[in-house]
Amino acid sequence: MDYATLEPSLYTVKAVFILDNDGNRLLSKYYDPELYPSMKEQKNFERNVFNKTHKADNEIAFLEGMTVVYKSSIDLFFYVVGSPQENELMLVAVLSCLFESLSQILRKNVERRCLLDNMEGVFLIVDEIIDGGVILESDPQQVLQKVNYRVDENPLSEQSVAQKHTVGVLSYLTCLVQSKTYLSCCYWRRFGQGETKAEQTELYYRTSN
Repeated sequence: MDYATLEPSLYTVKAVFILDNDGNRLLSKYYDPELYPSMKEQKNFERNVFNKTHKADNEIAFLEGMTVVYKSSIDLFFYVVGSPQENELMLVAVLSCLFESLSQILRKNVERRCLLDNMEGVFLIVDEIIDGGVILESDPQQVLQKVNYRVDENPLSEQSVAQKHTVGVLSYLTCLVQSKTYLSCCYWRRFGQGETKAEQTELYYRTSN
């Protein structure tokens, strides 16, 4: 496709992907079905982009007729891809929004392990920023509100899930013990009304049935 002859459109973003420091794909979304339609073509493009950018100090690269803006953090590389005629500042705004939003939900720990532990939130954020190549939002706080993440809370982890499960089990057991204690008191009050042991036994069987 000859992108040089295309007019600017709302479909600003052609692709978004996140790679680790070895160039392996962690997340990718391609919004133009004619741009690298096969998985092999996509990964080849990502590898070429990574090889050109992972040691560079710039934030913008031009490769295979595409404009690529990128940012790195510890062991991660973030890329936003647009066609040659797209405004670079718009692509940078998308990249900044993505990075800042992820930084918030990962509590500033923007690295591979934290990212993989919160992939559901990562996909939600990407979908709130871009829809089909159209930029929907560039304000990180608005994005976070839409995906129901609160900055003052920790991301849901396995430990917090286990803690909630433990609290639930303890609450259930407490209620169970209280219920059995209450029922026992009720039975003994009723059994105590009988004057003899035989009457107590008879009353017990009638209550149980």
